Amino acid sequence: MGETDKPYWLLSETSGIGETRDPRLQRNLPLLEGFRWLSAGWRDFWTHPSSSIAYGLGVFVLSAAFVWTLVGFGRDYILFPALAGFLIVAPFLAIGLYEKSRAIGEGRQIGLGVMLRVRPRAGAQVFFTGLLLCMLMLLWTRAAVLLWALFFGVTAFPGLDHVVGVLFGTVYGWTMVIVGTAIGGLFAAFAFAISVFAVPMLLDRRVDAFTAMGTSMKLVWNNLPPMIAWGAMVLVLFGVCVVTGLIGMIVIFPLLGHATWHAYKAMALPEG
Repeated sequence: MGETDKPYWLLSETSGIGETRDPRLQRNLPLLEGFRWLSAGWRDFWTHPSSSIAYGLGVFVLSAAFVWTLVGFGRDYILFPALAGFLIVAPFLAIGLYEKSRAIGEGRQIGLGVMLRVRPRAGAQVFFTGLLLCMLMLLWTRAAVLLWALFFGVTAFPGLDHVVGVLFGTVYGWTMVIVGTAIGGLFAAFAFAISVFAVPMLLDRRVDAFTAMGTSMKLVWNNLPPMIAWGAMVLVLFGVCVVTGLIGMIVIFPLLGHATWHAYKAMALPEG
């Protein structure tokens, strides 16, 4: 295959210090560019806000039902990994919000029904990507359970009322928190890199899932400082959702969904 026939995310140039980068994937954006994306997402949220609020309400209800199911069936030991894993699949769940932001940018108006029945230009590839993200979430959840067993053996989970004392009141607990945070950070960084631009790209263009994920990873790597800052903003806002009992999801999830579309448009390569 010739150089010009390769997918654009595989094309690269090598600098004098041995660093491989494709200049078309380098945006040189300001460190705190994420605030501009949030501002644009906020404007989209308040453009016919009922659809965005209803979308966020639906995500909140699904999330609350999932948490209630875990606790009700005695699976509360995977609650914290599951909450962290939500960030892995969130880009796929937000596809309807991307569609609304795209419609606003094109001067169109769409309602909640269209957002829920969105037809990505990549077709079934977007659902294949969603399946891969779900599998990654399950892998992280299993890794978290194995990590607990590694430090505390086969002892029963102490329950949500006592787990804080176990984790932060013992040496084993502190060690597990440190190791678990490091391992979870690797999962989160990988999932963020392959998905943050992949799902919007699959909505917007006719590409396959692996091309979209590879492009997303390259864009994140080549624009690392602003993307690290953006990831930190997302994490802080998700923390607000958690401390409000997920109620904050009603507003924050749509806001982040709309903002992610603007992040994608800022990074997107020209078609052709």
